[in-house]
Amino acid sequence: MRLRVRSHDHSAYISYLLMLIGNCLVSLSCSTRHLVQLENQNNMVQHSFQTHQVKTSDGQTVCFDHYARGHTNVIIIAHGFFNSRKSVLLKALGESLLDSYDVIIMDFRGHGDSPGLFYWTTKEYLDLEAVLKWSASRYSQIGVIGFSLGAATSIITAAKTNLITSLVSVSGPTTFERIDYRFWELDIENDIFFNLGEKGRTGKGVRLGPFWLKKERPIDLVSELTVPIFFIHGESDWLIKPNHSRELYDHTNPNIKKRLTMIKNGPHAEYLMRESKNKKEFVALIREWFAQTLGEKNVKEEKK
Repeated sequence: MRLRVRSHDHSAYISYLLMLIGNCLVSLSCSTRHLVQLENQNNMVQHSFQTHQVKTSDGQTVCFDHYARGHTNVIIIAHGFFNSRKSVLLKALGESLLDSYDVIIMDFRGHGDSPGLFYWTTKEYLDLEAVLKWSASRYSQIGVIGFSLGAATSIITAAKTNLITSLVSVSGPTTFERIDYRFWELDIENDIFFNLGEKGRTGKGVRLGPFWLKKERPIDLVSELTVPIFFIHGESDWLIKPNHSRELYDHTNPNIKKRLTMIKNGPHAEYLMRESKNKKEFVALIREWFAQTLGEKNVKEEKK
């Protein structure tokens, strides 16, 4: 039998493989108790967390860090391609929310300490679903922040389950096949210089699985969502251009609360946490959104 691979899938796959250039694979180990040092206004603050593992419905082990502070609601942070829960930027985002929410940062299969292979959004919704089920037995409301392919997975999961209360999609693609990868617009500062440094390469790595399996398209599923969703995109995102979030917003169920914000000069995904100006705006937007949507029902639309 001859395997046929769609050219669009192949191009997107090659695009993500090229992202590995300039990044360093690091060895990751999973333990049950850690202390994390996060920068906060030039001071180093320690935040303890507990590491847990859950099993997915297809037998995959998923590893995640649980920052418990006694809040009734929790925020789950879902990373993108070649990243993990040990990302300095994702930890900084989690730290910025701890005064109001407990936080979970997870590893998708094939990333960090979650074993197996990465299936390019084909199976990853099962990973998020398993973490959501664990959280649902402990919390009243669950918010999810998904980055890049993690945003795509979050949308797929929200369409398939009723476990998410409110969703933030950061730099999410309409479809895997339409990822832009305009390499001539490469963000040298973030994608090369930052990732070659110790902070940038911490938590990076991936174990690649088959890319030719059928993928569900976020653009086809957003009309089925029944929970509030906030699309955030950097205007200078070279990998997944801002039109992806615009199209997702336009196709989203008009009967739910939805919002779209483009961050001026903003880069791709978690790099919005790097620049001081972008970081301040980005965190403020997320805090405002969850303050409005966790525990509330609203059909108002917002677009910036």
